[in-house]
Amino acid sequence: MNTAPTSAPPAAEPEHETDRVPEQAHASAPPRWLTDEEQRVWRSYIEASTLLWDHLDRQLQRDAGMPHVYYGLLVKLSDAPHRRLRMTELAMLAKITRSRLSHAIARLEKNGWVRREDCPDDKRGQFAVLTEQGVQVLRDTAPGHVEAVRQAMFDRLTVEQQQALGEIMQIVAEGLQPSEAGADLPWLR
Repeated sequence: MNTAPTSAPPAAEPEHETDRVPEQAHASAPPRWLTDEEQRVWRSYIEASTLLWDHLDRQLQRDAGMPHVYYGLLVKLSDAPHRRLRMTELAMLAKITRSRLSHAIARLEKNGWVRREDCPDDKRGQFAVLTEQGVQVLRDTAPGHVEAVRQAMFDRLTVEQQQALGEIMQIVAEGLQPSEAGADLPWLR
């Protein structure tokens, strides 16, 4: 596979943010343009992930009246011991900002699917707890959601492609979550 960067910026109006030419390029480090194949892969990924997220979000809105991110929060809580997690841990697991989590939990509380509890060890900390009503919503919603995921993704891939995709996404996710202090991660904002 040719991994050499392309020699010039795209001539046409950029379609994606990664296609844009920075106004001031660093003189010591020329841009590493994507090859034609890398550009094809990148754009395919963007299109597929955007369409998949939209497909799953619409299915959940239609069937349960909630966006995909809320469903993911309910699932994370259902998987947790005693169906409860500290808010900071839930933000980390969901890969979202604390502000977005707080807003989402407020909406889920309003629906009666989650409740907050104060943390006895930390007066500033709180737990998010999945209620029985929230468990029932998951039981009712999960079959349709799993079918939507299966039809949109897994039914289209061979077992080998599924394994490769899982390995690739794990590598990308791990690379975007540095462990050093000061890392700019959503749940730390």
